[in-house]
Amino acid sequence: MKDAATLPRIEAIVIGASAGGVEALLTLFRPIQQGFGLPIIVVLHIPDERRSQLAEVFARRVAMPVLEAADKLDIQPGTLYFAAPGYHLSVEQDRSLSLSLEARLHHSRPSIDYLFESAADAYGEKLAAVLLTGANQDGARGLALVKQHGGLTVVQDPAEAQVSTMPEAALALHQPDHILPLHGIGRLLVELERIAC
Repeated sequence: MKDAATLPRIEAIVIGASAGGVEALLTLFRPIQQGFGLPIIVVLHIPDERRSQLAEVFARRVAMPVLEAADKLDIQPGTLYFAAPGYHLSVEQDRSLSLSLEARLHHSRPSIDYLFESAADAYGEKLAAVLLTGANQDGARGLALVKQHGGLTVVQDPAEAQVSTMPEAALALHQPDHILPLHGIGRLLVELERIAC
């Protein structure tokens, strides 16, 4: 991992995960303490025919406010947002959230690529994007775009991922700034927040 002196100043974190993602995220968020100052926006693939319990589950386990993303909601510092099932989630230029019913990407809505690409446009080099375990290619292209916009890119070590397809797809497309196990990613996010806030 780069030392703190070379880490960029980040304004937002986006995370994508699919199969195995709930457990991965719970591990990842363990080092995050009360008062963590950066917003974190998450797309986790879940079946869209049922209402998501993600916000409730994570609100009990994470030391920051947790919300299900809503249309036109302004992104607040120190808040964890989960994409709602059945809707693409994007970040607007004014740093608000937007929900849409556009066609599925990689059989998914919400799509990780959709979030990552819009966040890269909105935040540029002030964005950190993290791609975790999953069973499809979603997120690989979006992560590469974050890198093109100067943002920081992080991929879960495929050897540790519950399902390595998604991290491997990302690594086939570009070389991220960090390839780390979950506890390493959690520590990196804490370090990024310390520098930023």
